[in-house]
Amino acid sequence: MQARVTAQLRLLCTTDLHAHLLPYDYFSDQQDCPHGLARVATLIRAARSEMHNTVLLDNGDALQGTPLGDITPQDGSDWGGGHPVIHAMNQLGYDAATLGNHEFNFGLDWLCRALAGAQFPFTCANVTMGGCAPKGGQSPFLSPYLLLRRRIMDDAGNMQPLTLGVIGLVPAQIATWDRMHLHGRLRAHDMIETARTVVPQVRAAGADLIVLLAHTGIDTRPARAMMENAALPLAALPGVDAIMAGHSHDIFPRPVANLDQQSGQSCIDHTRGLLNGTPALMAGARGSHLGVMDLTLRRTGGVWQVIRHRTRVRPTAPPAATPIPGDPQFSADLTPAHTATLRLTRKPIGHGTARLHSYLALAGPNASVAVINALQRRCLAQVVAGTPDADLPLLSAACAFKTGGIGGPLNYTDVPAGPLSLRHAADLYSFPNKLCGLHVTGADLRDWLERAAICFAQITPGAQDAPLLNPSIPGHDFDVIDGLSYAIDLSQPARYDHAGTLINARSRRITDLRHNGRPLADEARFLLASNSYRASGGGPFMAMPDSAFIYTSPRLIRDLLVADLTDTPLSLPTDFLHTWRFAPLPGTTVTLDTGPAVLDDPQALTALNATPIGRTKQGFMRVRIPL
Repeated sequence: MQARVTAQLRLLCTTDLHAHLLPYDYFSDQQDCPHGLARVATLIRAARSEMHNTVLLDNGDALQGTPLGDITPQDGSDWGGGHPVIHAMNQLGYDAATLGNHEFNFGLDWLCRALAGAQFPFTCANVTMGGCAPKGGQSPFLSPYLLLRRRIMDDAGNMQPLTLGVIGLVPAQIATWDRMHLHGRLRAHDMIETARTVVPQVRAAGADLIVLLAHTGIDTRPARAMMENAALPLAALPGVDAIMAGHSHDIFPRPVANLDQQSGQSCIDHTRGLLNGTPALMAGARGSHLGVMDLTLRRTGGVWQVIRHRTRVRPTAPPAATPIPGDPQFSADLTPAHTATLRLTRKPIGHGTARLHSYLALAGPNASVAVINALQRRCLAQVVAGTPDADLPLLSAACAFKTGGIGGPLNYTDVPAGPLSLRHAADLYSFPNKLCGLHVTGADLRDWLERAAICFAQITPGAQDAPLLNPSIPGHDFDVIDGLSYAIDLSQPARYDHAGTLINARSRRITDLRHNGRPLADEARFLLASNSYRASGGGPFMAMPDSAFIYTSPRLIRDLLVADLTDTPLSLPTDFLHTWRFAPLPGTTVTLDTGPAVLDDPQALTALNATPIGRTKQGFMRVRIPL
């Protein structure tokens, strides 16, 4: 009879790094950001020193998100190395990783070049090659699972074999969000059904333990087909020993003193770090935390089991403490890529006549959004000139990408007046989207705006200092359609949820919707300039049918902006202040948490009758706004 053997295994996980390697903000050209993989590297080295058996994993969305990841490895830059993020992960000795949805933003050729430099394996089970072939005839894009064969030290000091099965999963919505890159080349399948099939295969292949490296968040609604945030039903699958989640940039488990609104769910246990009874982690975003999961294992009769666990996230910026210092060797090794990025981002491209920021973009018409809307209209007008589409009224839909939220009080666009460089263009337009021209109707536009308005909380008339925003909806879901005028009635509930599901069929927040001063007719026809992510159904929006597309630009909108700034000084559109407004709710006030630098623009505050109240414990400036 075999003796029982016990051992300790530590799983370390990062997620949603978004190319934040060094504690440097390339948009503001300032150092000492409180997050970044360099600071996490210090935590990784400490965590490894504390336990003999460790495995380091990444949960996706690592490659895209800052100029270092988006611009430096692109063709046309003077950078001659591979992808800086892959290089950094090689240096830290990652054991395995999966893909996030943003890994597909620049297309498959770019992604394959980036992954070719990795000295560790990637896995993704629910993405297969080919767009239309029968499911049985498709080959995997990456290995659907990994078998990490290790020899670990048991508690008696003896070495024991252990095979860790790792399964990667990514939201199937990538096929929609990056349709222009993936259509006909890749097919994405339901994460839950894929895992249900693959988990037994991995066990049969010899895995002692199975970890889901799932780039997905925590949604408390019942499981459904093609669920975007499926961590809970995935954690409930038989045979899963641990799950690493991500995608939503959240923290799990949260400190007991700071539990979120989901904590009342019996399937979510922050105290013990369990999702549906399975040990789980979600380590924030941008290198803000390191996930640490300690598993006590026992082997009986040749079978390893998890008998105890402990999960927590270690922050790079602990509350009321100095941020964790960056690892010196790691930082020094990235100096060439960092220097190449600074050469690019500091490249002069033009001149701006006014300061543009997004501090109040969710409280009223905003100049930084208006500039993008105007650019899109100009570019699409040039495309359709001389065609029948030139006779249609031309509108434009855009949003502010950086509006605080879980990104923190520095997560805002702020472009000064004066000389402009490439970093300012990247600050104004930080995502790799392409310009799309769409045929739409008045009914389409009304629905589009209803979906955009879900970012606001429902406000009871007469309420005092009610929070303006719904904290579960990212601010970049709030599209503004230039060329229309309309009011948003916050006394009404949102018509849709964040998944785009109709939840209040009788509710209409969009009122007094007009074009050229006249009520908008549902059957009226328009040409709409938008971006590829939104037109493909990103966020709560409907994917437009193929028949609606008349144009997709070969260049990124950011590149169009750079070219435009090179030729023309950046100035404010003249009519953007009359696009949208809140419907009056007399005697009602709301609060908005924004960046403290909003105080440097008292004119913008005055335009909204906004009054600063003070700083929150998270570092935001809270302002009061009358409705």
